[in-house]
Amino acid sequence: MKKILPIVIVLVLLLSACGSHRKDKASDSNKHEVKHAMGMTKVPTHPKRIVVLTHEGTEALVAMGVKPVGAVNSSNGDPWYPHLKDKFEGIKPVGDELNVNLEKISKLKPDLIIGNKFRHEAQYKKLSKIAPTVYSKELRGDWKENFKLYAKAINKEEKGNEVLKDYDNHVKKASKELGDKKNQTVSMVRFMPGDVRIYHQRTFSGQILKQLGIKRPEGQDKDDFVEKGLTKERIKAMDGDYLFYFTYQDGKKEVSQLEKEWIEAPQFKKLKASKEGHVFKVNDDVWNTSGGVLSAKQMVDELKDKMLNH
Repeated sequence: MKKILPIVIVLVLLLSACGSHRKDKASDSNKHEVKHAMGMTKVPTHPKRIVVLTHEGTEALVAMGVKPVGAVNSSNGDPWYPHLKDKFEGIKPVGDELNVNLEKISKLKPDLIIGNKFRHEAQYKKLSKIAPTVYSKELRGDWKENFKLYAKAINKEEKGNEVLKDYDNHVKKASKELGDKKNQTVSMVRFMPGDVRIYHQRTFSGQILKQLGIKRPEGQDKDDFVEKGLTKERIKAMDGDYLFYFTYQDGKKEVSQLEKEWIEAPQFKKLKASKEGHVFKVNDDVWNTSGGVLSAKQMVDELKDKMLNH
């Protein structure tokens, strides 16, 4: 009996190890690896409880028919951008894009977290302890590349390709309708409290203009981000056949005094776009801050409408 007992224990341990190995293999079969800005991560093949930490990421998932359980609240709105609030109904806010709330995220018990290295690199280790975490790299003109990563992360690449194809077709149609208007230059300007910027190609709006085939003023036709910290001596650099500007609202949701000062400046009124009535204020949420596929489509429609009717 004494000899049999050790043999029984060994068999039990072996069977237990085999069972554990089978369980691990079964667990791995329900996951797929995703290469992202922070390395390789195994994520659930069919995630059910996703938390998204960027505005454009939330748009991407919703466009693919997937509603996250949680997402960062919008820069403007309570808690979502007005133009997206109906589509985002039911999603729980988890803090700002620049200040995510780890406690709120954890309480939602996510099985996948989608974030961004540029925004959330410092929180990666903590987030990874809550759930498998995948990061895109940048948040500028790269929304299409980010979209493809998110589609892979949630195992919806086929649906993602459909959404992007639909968007590209929408842009092609708009480009054709614009016709000769595309030969006229479009200037993009942003007003922020304490800062004025000209937007170049590697911005959300810049990439959309590029895909539409619309020309930019010479000083804005650059493969970089923005020119910051403009003084009124640089107002001439804002000119084009058309000038679209958007203003980042302050905490009181009021148009900044800075915007008024510049728009009413004599130098601004001398611009060609001003003289021809081609200066348009557009929504910062749609044309810049939100930065996703749903907003991109809306921007295309608004741009086309303004240019064809003026």
